[in-house]
Amino acid sequence: VQLQASGGGLVQAGDSLRLSCVVSGSTSRYKMGWFRQAPGKEREPVARISKLGGNIAYAPSAEGRFIVSRDHARKTAYLQMSSLKPEDTAVYYCAAALSDSAIQAADFRFWGQGTLVTVSS
Repeated sequence: VQLQASGGGLVQAGDSLRLSCVVSGSTSRYKMGWFRQAPGKEREPVARISKLGGNIAYAPSAEGRFIVSRDHARKTAYLQMSSLKPEDTAVYYCAAALSDSAIQAADFRFWGQGTLVTVSS
């Protein structure tokens, strides 16, 4: 399976941005996750959504500001980001896992190329 992330860009603090991740195969087979990696830092989880969308989890930094969703018909997962802060600046990656028990980055087998989000103050 191939993942194509898009939607990143340069925004100001307080702005919103929606990232998309198009999956080449049947999206219902995969749990989807969003991760990010800031310069000089390790990759960290942002949000994840189960295969059927009934189970969603967020990192504390994303809780209340980000919304993860998926559209099986469009084979796409989304990360709606609001109230962006400079510390949200990072390359954002979408990832897919065959198991709904996937939590950490190592649990996700398939990865997109990443899309850069830059938030200016």
